[in-house]
Amino acid sequence: MVSLDSAGESTEGAGTGMIAVDGLTKLYGDFAAVTELSFTVNPGEVLGLVGPNGAGKTTTLRCLAGIIPATRGKITIAEHDIAEDPLAAKQALSFFSDEPRLFDYLTVQQHLDFTARLYQVADAKERGMALLEELDMADKRDLLATELSRGMKQKVALACGFLHEPRVMFFDEPLTGLDPLAIRRTKELIIRQARDRGVAIIISSHLLHLLEEVCSHFLIVKRGRKVEHGTLADIRAAHEGADLEEIFVRIAGEDAGK
Repeated sequence: MVSLDSAGESTEGAGTGMIAVDGLTKLYGDFAAVTELSFTVNPGEVLGLVGPNGAGKTTTLRCLAGIIPATRGKITIAEHDIAEDPLAAKQALSFFSDEPRLFDYLTVQQHLDFTARLYQVADAKERGMALLEELDMADKRDLLATELSRGMKQKVALACGFLHEPRVMFFDEPLTGLDPLAIRRTKELIIRQARDRGVAIIISSHLLHLLEEVCSHFLIVKRGRKVEHGTLADIRAAHEGADLEEIFVRIAGEDAGK
């Protein structure tokens, strides 16, 4: 596990982190998808967002990225309020969804060029080529999106999202469709972004073994509410030394049989 918090302490509430969330609530009519969620992610930390299906993980990430508005609460990205200054906040982040969304009739290289213009990346050509090489996509740069496999599309989305060197990254099931080698390279990319550049990262995934390898902190949610938050050591200590999978099963199955 990558542990980048020298103090090894949980970060509760909305503080001065690169990602600061205070009282996030998202309602769909009378249904509360997320309720009073508060936490921070500091530079260099990788937070694993864990919970059963329907726990509000994707809704939380979409609110944090400014894709959908929160009903209540405050979200700060790189010191920018996502509601009051959405452009500056979004310029500082990248959001990687579980389903890569590309333009059918743009090539791989044209996707990078388009992204570079949007974010005004000065050295986009060199940076883009380095990313494609690292993701084993350099020889696919002239292919259209319609000619790519799902895993290749995911790699293009990763390259575009990394291109402008965001200070905050959100990953929603980032490894879906990738082969084992691509999974390893993607994990290495994520770890380096946190370790070398101090990027604040949130990863939502059901691949618990992956999260244990890359995350410094964990936030476990159920029915849109925070259940556990802290380092893996903190959470395991609170559950008598159980591993993350066993803790997840306990929390997800608490209502079974009721």
